[in-house]
Amino acid sequence: MSETRTEDDLRADSRLRNRTDVDKYLFWLLLSANRWAVVGGLALVVFTSFMLFGVFKPVLLESMMETSDMVETVFSGLVGAIITSTTLVVSINQLVLSQEIGSLGTQRSRMDTTMDFYQNTDDLFGTVTPADPAAFLQKLIDTSVDRAEQLEAAVAGTDDDDLRERVNTYVADLKDNAEAASEDLDDADFGSFTVVSPALDFNYAQKMYDIRRLGEQHEESLDDQQRTAFREMLEAVTMFGPVREYIKVLYIQWALVKLSRAILYASIPALIVAGGMVVFVDPNTFSGTVLGLETTLWVVSAAFTLSVTPFLVFTAYVLRLATLAKQTLTVGPLILS
Repeated sequence: MSETRTEDDLRADSRLRNRTDVDKYLFWLLLSANRWAVVGGLALVVFTSFMLFGVFKPVLLESMMETSDMVETVFSGLVGAIITSTTLVVSINQLVLSQEIGSLGTQRSRMDTTMDFYQNTDDLFGTVTPADPAAFLQKLIDTSVDRAEQLEAAVAGTDDDDLRERVNTYVADLKDNAEAASEDLDDADFGSFTVVSPALDFNYAQKMYDIRRLGEQHEESLDDQQRTAFREMLEAVTMFGPVREYIKVLYIQWALVKLSRAILYASIPALIVAGGMVVFVDPNTFSGTVLGLETTLWVVSAAFTLSVTPFLVFTAYVLRLATLAKQTLTVGPLILS
């Protein structure tokens, strides 16, 4: 659980999961856990639940199938739902493609805007901006640390003891936060959540607010060199915001493409199994018992689980994307968590 932060507190936890009110295990499940592991866990829950319903129901499933078409009805509905899910996949792809479709003028405008921003980051770094997203984020974090050290040096000789002490606290907290984010950025490849996660951990919004508040509260104590150091510090952490949002949007588009492919891959065996259960399975198809439970119950539970796999894939991916969107609703020094 996150601790209440006072107005004058210049320190915050270096990890996003500790700055929110969400349980750390639930937070890990929503964001950091491998999506296919989440799908497997959800499938296990579905299968186990289905088996438990069958175990505790006093009437055997085979007997129910002889007097009712319940199983056939369920799988017939799933066949229609699986086919309909392809429409969802098309909609997802249209969402991604809509961001890429445009006239030559639109594409040129996008390029000009991008290069203008890169010129700003080139000036900030004093060198060419890295092309790799993880390296780009790391360079911004390193630059923020460098500017923080310059700020600390600029106020080292001030007569305002409170200013010097608060700046030292601010710089120490920023370095701790930067170190935690940098650890996760090492060897991170774009397309996986390992690039976006450290970007969420680096608490740039709080750093923006704190440095602006420090500069305002101690305005009368600052000389020109110190004011310049405050401005440069704010510039470095401010630049992190749009870069993080840009990389986040690219990741979301990448994830939506992966989601659409995963749903299509899962839909084919799911459709075959659901259709097979409707056409070929009757009360006498699977006789006997396995581990003391009727074979039909095992088969129907497994078939149902496999048939709903496309929906489990959709759930696993949307849980991450929705949580990611919630944690990055704003750009700038507006802190929601």
